Amino acid sequence: MIIKKIKDVIEGKASIGHKRSSQWPTVRKHHIEKNPKCELCEGESKLEVHHIKPFHKHPELELEPTNLITLCESYSYGICCHRTVGHLGDYKK
Repeated sequence: MIIKKIKDVIEGKASIGHKRSSQWPTVRKHHIEKNPKCELCEGESKLEVHHIKPFHKHPELELEPTNLITLCESYSYGICCHRTVGHLGDYKK
């Protein structure tokens, strides 16, 4: 778990200063159940719940359903929807 956290911080996926809510896993699970396809390519594998307004800048919106979008990391069309669109090609953005 610590290695994943370090990797996420290095890739800009999470901020060291903000801790995820204990409710996040449940909110994430329910979001994927309600939105089981990538919003861009309609892929159904390697799904991620992306925050439209980034968690590290808006931690108060972490659990807000209107701030969430389902994106995939499956490279089904030669791109990673989560990285390419959700993070403009760079997880640090």
